[in-house]
Amino acid sequence: MALRRAEAAMAAAAALPGRARGIVTRSGAARPRGPPPRTPWTTRGPPPEVLARAVERRPVREQVELDAVTYAGRQHFVPGLARPRFPAWERGWRHPWHSPGPRYEDMPLRKERACHVCHQWVRMLEGVRQALWLTKTKLVQGLPPKVLSIVDDPANQLEDQDERVKHAISHARFWETTEVAPNRENYCPVLFEDLLHLCRLMTVKYPSLAKRMLARNYRIAATWERESFLLQVRGLNGILLNSMAPIPPVASKDEVVATEEHTLETFYPISPTIDLQEVIVYRELDDTGFRDGYPYPHPHTLYFLESANIRPNRFRPEQLRAKMMMFAFGNALAKAKMLYGSDPKVLEQPVVVQSVGTDGQLFQFMVFQLNTTDFVSSDGIKNLVWIDSDQQLYEKAQCVPEVKKRVVTKPTGIYGFQPDTFKKFLALYLHGTV
Repeated sequence: MALRRAEAAMAAAAALPGRARGIVTRSGAARPRGPPPRTPWTTRGPPPEVLARAVERRPVREQVELDAVTYAGRQHFVPGLARPRFPAWERGWRHPWHSPGPRYEDMPLRKERACHVCHQWVRMLEGVRQALWLTKTKLVQGLPPKVLSIVDDPANQLEDQDERVKHAISHARFWETTEVAPNRENYCPVLFEDLLHLCRLMTVKYPSLAKRMLARNYRIAATWERESFLLQVRGLNGILLNSMAPIPPVASKDEVVATEEHTLETFYPISPTIDLQEVIVYRELDDTGFRDGYPYPHPHTLYFLESANIRPNRFRPEQLRAKMMMFAFGNALAKAKMLYGSDPKVLEQPVVVQSVGTDGQLFQFMVFQLNTTDFVSSDGIKNLVWIDSDQQLYEKAQCVPEVKKRVVTKPTGIYGFQPDTFKKFLALYLHGTV
């Protein structure tokens, strides 16, 4: 009986091939496993007439504007209702704090021409080269001979000058604070004040040095046109040393006339106004920052302190020299327009402004002479600038001694002191008096 049942099952399996070996399969032809055949309908879709018959266009329903239901009548907030909009309330008189001002386009002094402004935070990409083109100036390396003669004269030095300068450096780097190593924000201004105090000691020998005044936080504004650009130097700048008498011209008339043959360097394709702030200036001012009748009307020397403790916040030496040059030019131009008017011309008596920049260790010296106020064309007489760059007062101030194997290899103190740097600092202070 068991053999008969097994034979019957095998016969049934042979009759149904889809159910062999316990697998149930569908009957009929096998489905294609590949992609559908490429026909015009599968590649480009049905023809437009077929789509037009398949898709019936519904009639457009007219949009009926409905009034928004607000909670204005209920006088309190109601969820689900729109917020009411009321007309602006007119007081009938102008309130100075709550009255909206006119639009920028409707201002009476608005001008369509943009102005490129140089302020104290501008970092020029091309540095001194860009400042030379903007101010139409010829560069002379080193300090002028008149200043160098003051440097080389032993009569223009203090008694025990080198020791006093070392004491000033030690006061700024070691004695001013109880910290082990003071940051630059502390020792840079202290060193500048100490060095300036040493320069004031020469007042006993030269009484005319007492006719000076140190100005801080004053604002300068000077406007000029350079080819097709409208430029302006304005805002806060360095500390200005004013005097009752101006600095005499540094270059002779022959040297000034010889600048006509000088060709200004360009840096195409870079724009000469790169990194300058482009704004709309309502009033093109020329202001020295001081009122009429100020007893110290002549700018003498500008001092720039790069005392930022974080390196990215400090100006690089090249950018600092460009900044010094632009603000020295701005002070000279504002003074020249006050003396000789705003018409562009060659000045009968050039205006000289000096500039000194430091980060507490490295010094930059500059003497700028404004010869002309005609900046539209690059031809003709140019201005002159003398730059003595990267002069170290000292190489390093060792605040913490170096110890190796319990032996002090490098004690604390000032290393690499350069006395000539302070001589130049003092010479620029005495220039115009000696």
